[in-house]
Amino acid sequence: MGDPGVIVLAAGEGTRMKSRIPKVLHKLAGRPMVRYILEAAETLKPSVVAIVVGREAGLVRAELGDSAMLVEQSERLGTADAVRVARPVLEGACEDVMVLYADTPLLRASTIQELLGIHRQSGALITLLTTVMPEPRGYGRIKRDSLGRMCGIIEQVEIAGAEEEIHEINVGAYCFRSGWLWPHLSRVRLSEKGEYYLTDLVAMAVAEYEAAGGSRAYPLQTLCAEDAVETMGINDRRQLAKAGLEMQRRINESLMLQGVTIIDPASTYINAGVQIGRDTIIYPNTTVEGKTVIGEECGIGPNSHLIDCIIGDRCRVWSSAVEGSRLSPGATVGPFSHLRAGSAIGEDAHIGNFAEVKSSSLGAGTRMGHFSYVGDAEVGCDVNIGAGTVTCNYDGNAKHQTVIGDGAFIGSDTMLVAPVKVGSQGKTGAGSVVTHDVADGAVVYGVPARAKKSERKERAQLRLEEE
Repeated sequence: MGDPGVIVLAAGEGTRMKSRIPKVLHKLAGRPMVRYILEAAETLKPSVVAIVVGREAGLVRAELGDSAMLVEQSERLGTADAVRVARPVLEGACEDVMVLYADTPLLRASTIQELLGIHRQSGALITLLTTVMPEPRGYGRIKRDSLGRMCGIIEQVEIAGAEEEIHEINVGAYCFRSGWLWPHLSRVRLSEKGEYYLTDLVAMAVAEYEAAGGSRAYPLQTLCAEDAVETMGINDRRQLAKAGLEMQRRINESLMLQGVTIIDPASTYINAGVQIGRDTIIYPNTTVEGKTVIGEECGIGPNSHLIDCIIGDRCRVWSSAVEGSRLSPGATVGPFSHLRAGSAIGEDAHIGNFAEVKSSSLGAGTRMGHFSYVGDAEVGCDVNIGAGTVTCNYDGNAKHQTVIGDGAFIGSDTMLVAPVKVGSQGKTGAGSVVTHDVADGAVVYGVPARAKKSERKERAQLRLEEE
C-alpha cells in the first residue's frame, strides 16, 4: 500500500484557554502542542500532511513555517467540515487517511502506527482509537454488539440508563479508506447545533453493512489504548498543566534510561529536545530549556536555570542562570551567578558566586571568583579577576570593549573603563580606575591608574634608545 495521508485538526478556538494565543500553540515542555502530534504523524512517512487551521492561521504559520501544509477552515462547522476542506489536498494522493487532533500531544507515535496497521490488516472502512476511562463524562461512548464489534458512538447528550456504565470512549483519532471517505463525507447532515460531525460516518458504515445483510466485511475496527492518559485532549489550562507533567515525566524517564542521574524528577523541568550526556547529575529545582546540550559527567543544580546553552564535559553549574552561552570542558559556575547571552567560558575556567558575564569570552584557566561584572570583554587565559571588578562597558550611548591579555592580574575593585586594554601579565592594584591601556607586564594603580614611576622612567628610556 502507498503512504497514508494525514489530516491534523487544529482549527479550534480554544475559548476555555482564555488566551489570545491559539490553543495548539500553547506549550508543553517548551514545545507547542501541535508539534508533538506532527512529529508523531511523520513517523508514518505520510504522502501529505494537511493542518486544518482557523482564523489564527497566521500565528500557526509563523510557528510552523512555510514547510507546513496549512488549510484554512473559514467557518467552524464541525469536524466533518474540517476534513472536507482538506479534501483537495489529499484526494488522489493516498489510499488511507488518518485524522488526528492537534490538542492531543501525548498521543504516542507507536499508538498511531499500530492504529494504521490494524486498519490496513483488517481492511476496515474506518478504524478508531478508543480507550477506557473511569470517569468518561463528556466523551462519546463506544457501543458494541453481542459479538463485541463496535456498532456505534453514543454522544454524551444521548446517554441514558445502562449506557452510563459504558467506560470505553471515542478518542478522536481515525483511519479511513479514502475511496469510501470522500463520497460519504458529502452525505453528512447538519446537526441541530449547526455542525457536521465526523462521527456520523460510523453510523453510515454500519447502516450500509446491515443493508447488505452482513455479506460484506465488517466495516469498523478499533484499537483500545491501554494508557488513557496519552489520549487526553487539552481544552483548558488545568489540562495543559496535567499534560505537561506527563510529558515531563516521559522526558525525565527517557534521560535516566540513557544514563543521566536526576535526583528528584518531580522538581526537575527539562524541555523536549534537550540533550544530556551520560553520568551527568541533575540536582533538584533545575530547569533546562531550549536547545541546550549538556556533556558527560556534569553537575547541574540545584536551583539552576539553563537556556539555549552548550555545556562541555565535566562542567559544574551550581545555583546559577546560564543563557545563550558556551562552557568548555571543566568550567565551573556559581553559586548565584549569571551568564548572559553571547558568553564563552574556557576550559577549566571558574566563575564564582555573585558574578555576571555578558557577551564576553574568558580563556582557559581564568578565575573570576566573586562579586564581579564582565561585559563586552575578551579575557585571555589564566587571568585572575579580583572581587568587585567591573568592566565599565557602557558610556550612556554605546557599548565598548575591554581586552585583557593572558596571565593578567586584575586587583579587587578595579574599574576598567572601556575601551581599554590590559596587556599580557599586566597587573592592576586594588581599587584602581583604569582609563588608559596597560602595557604587557606593567603594574598600574590609583585613580586614575598609573604605572610606578620607575617603570615609567624605564619605558621612557627605552623609547629614547629606540629613537
